[in-house]
Amino acid sequence: MKKLALSLCVALLASNVQADLRADIERDYQKHLSPLFEHFHKHPELSHLEFKTAKRLAKELRAAGFEVTEGVGKTGVVAIMKNGKGPLVMMRADMDGLPVQEKSGLPYASKDTQKDWDGKLVPVMHACGHDVHITSLVGTARQMAARKSEWQGTLMLVGQPAEERVGGAKGMMEDGIWQRFGQPDYAMALHVSSEIEAGKLVAVEGSPYSGVDSLDIIVPGIGAHGASPHRGKDPVVIASQIVLALQTIVSREIAPKEPSVITVGSFHAGTKHNIISDEARLQVTVRNDSWETREYLMKAIERVAVNTGRAAGLPEDKLPKVIISDEPTPPTVNNIPLTQRLKTAWAKALGDDIFDPNYRRLGMGAEDFPFFTTEPYIPSVYFQVGGTPKADFEREKAGGAPVPSHHSPLFKITPKPAVTTGVEATVIALMELMPKS
Repeated sequence: MKKLALSLCVALLASNVQADLRADIERDYQKHLSPLFEHFHKHPELSHLEFKTAKRLAKELRAAGFEVTEGVGKTGVVAIMKNGKGPLVMMRADMDGLPVQEKSGLPYASKDTQKDWDGKLVPVMHACGHDVHITSLVGTARQMAARKSEWQGTLMLVGQPAEERVGGAKGMMEDGIWQRFGQPDYAMALHVSSEIEAGKLVAVEGSPYSGVDSLDIIVPGIGAHGASPHRGKDPVVIASQIVLALQTIVSREIAPKEPSVITVGSFHAGTKHNIISDEARLQVTVRNDSWETREYLMKAIERVAVNTGRAAGLPEDKLPKVIISDEPTPPTVNNIPLTQRLKTAWAKALGDDIFDPNYRRLGMGAEDFPFFTTEPYIPSVYFQVGGTPKADFEREKAGGAPVPSHHSPLFKITPKPAVTTGVEATVIALMELMPKS
């Protein structure tokens, strides 16, 4: 009976603690986080140009009691709170917007413009939800600071620039973030999703985002008159054969359930109707969920390109060349035991129905978060928070207006459930990873 009574007391205490946390987050949202979100949404900034955003984020984190360093990796922000002996845990939020003109119709829609990296004045929009991420980071900071008696260790909050250009995490690493502030024992990040019901979570036990490579394939030819194709080697025809052959790598060489994509996004050749040019160029994006698949794809692409040139009769010194145009972005791979541990903590605190049962990962978008966690390896979890009301999905299913995708000028998130769920899930995870002894 004593054990039963003790168990009931512990369960009641945990329930009360969780109710207090949720109530505190709700109050903080109404008073502080809601206007902060609208400020961030109204005033987005482009990658590596997030000067005002970073300054405001740093101000908010300092006000919460963190030691804040600005200018890490150009515009990155690192906030540290030391609270006794324990693990160092990092939570990251990206903060850049996109060169998109907002057409969401929201009363707090962005009307801002900014000079881009080439000096061109462009409209800017938070078309991917990074305003939710940094608002949630501030909410997390405020809750963790108010609950210092309930956890111990070192909390590192990171405002990361330039995720949209896949360079911010790498830039912060090159600026010695781990050497300057300590290498985390665990790392986390979240992303709001318009494809997930608001107030729900998704935590993939595996890869939530893909690795990506950008390739250029240069296809030489032998120029000739368009009326005399037999006098040359047409690079347009050779490159076209390469484009088609590349698709068979995924459909016939990669296992059907192994995610992979090869997309030719650009094809340039020639100058005039009746001239067979002496070169064609392809620009290709390659996606994968594992380094093993990536290695196979890269070798297969080169094999197809080079041997298609051989089959067309190109001389050995004029065979197609495959050039990797950017450093590869690794796939984001969640540590499975850590993911299971956090999912158990979320289910215990929030109920099993906190997870969206309808979510299916259908695309192969990429993230630069793994630049933090791949080398050196840090156990990490990248989870997703829903941002679209259930009624919107039901309307779409009934033939109504579709839910706008990320990077669309129509993109919009219902901020309250997205931000509050993001804060609550993050605080629960941090409490799990940094328990009080």
